Amino acid sequence: MEWEWAAVSMVKVSQQFSKRTGWDTRESSFAVAIRQARESGRQLVDLTVSNPTVCGFEYAADAILAPLCDARALAYDPDPRGMHSAREAVAEYYRKHEAELSPDALVLTTSTSESYGYLFRLLCDAGDEVLVAQPSYPLFDFLADIEDVNLRPYPLFYDYGWWIDFAELERRITPRTRAIVVVNPNNPTGHATRQPERQRLEEICVRHNLALIVDEVFLDYPLSEDLTSFACGPHPVMTFCLSGLSKIAGLPQMKVGWIAAFGPEEDRVSAMARLEVIADTFLSMNAPAQLALPSWLAGSVGIQKQILNRIHDNLAQAEAHGIDLLRLNGGWSAVVRLPRVGLSAESLLETAGVIVHPGSFYGMAEQERVVVSLIVPSEDFSEGMSNISQAISKHP
Repeated sequence: MEWEWAAVSMVKVSQQFSKRTGWDTRESSFAVAIRQARESGRQLVDLTVSNPTVCGFEYAADAILAPLCDARALAYDPDPRGMHSAREAVAEYYRKHEAELSPDALVLTTSTSESYGYLFRLLCDAGDEVLVAQPSYPLFDFLADIEDVNLRPYPLFYDYGWWIDFAELERRITPRTRAIVVVNPNNPTGHATRQPERQRLEEICVRHNLALIVDEVFLDYPLSEDLTSFACGPHPVMTFCLSGLSKIAGLPQMKVGWIAAFGPEEDRVSAMARLEVIADTFLSMNAPAQLALPSWLAGSVGIQKQILNRIHDNLAQAEAHGIDLLRLNGGWSAVVRLPRVGLSAESLLETAGVIVHPGSFYGMAEQERVVVSLIVPSEDFSEGMSNISQAISKHP
């Protein structure tokens, strides 16, 4: 009997995992279709590539890599908020955007994603809620799950430009809402939060005692005069501006981001003290990147010009091929409005050999809305636009 008990007790059962990570990790049907098309040898035009390091831009490799050899990086002298020299460089970046920011109001992180994690921990208890625009980038869903935060979407609607549906936004606020997330400009719509919209957001936050989390990673890629940083004052509510080198300098591999805190002095001081403890717990940014940050920010103008030129060239290509892009104010993605003839991301893959993102990937209900990257190499982008145009013309 003892032997039998031992044998039973050694039977391996499935490992139990956290419910917060219970995602469906299987390939989507669309991903399967792309993989199978490539495996069959089909030549596809990928209009979803948004990693600037593989889009044919010219990087000053020596100037980028040289600061990483600073011997001071061999000494370990951590500051939870980040080295003062690095924070001063970020403050100077905001001065160029006509915003005053003390280096003491900054916390350096490895990415905007980590910044969201810090702020969700700062503002929310388990089960609390954060409002996020829809359409928007789907990364928020995973970040919120990991931090035990519930997302409640508020809609953007399109009417000769994108607008916030404020009536619906207010209806989504509950006693457990702690913050409103704004992406300025939005990814993928390119919607810029205009001054009247900002004022109304701040008024809502004051009335409901909410914070604003403002993701401005695409701030340096304006396509209209409407693009202004939330770092510019005044700040009647706690406002946390997020950004980093992934977009500013086209360097996603260097893993540099930050949180800039603005707002009423008492609240800001308390927030920074708590963020310092959170940051001190993780101590995530490495010394070489912090020492290199001033140089990388100073050298970002060149890559920004290249990216902006690419965006304008590709927008012109879309217009030349008669492709209907919804109006955008900034960023490097665009929403394509296909004719209502049954076309979709799936059918474009099958009939035109073009990869685009389905609008549903970003929370759009309309099947005929798909998303493309505007930093795809121009030759590929032109070919993709031509193929889409031909697919449209072949439909009745």
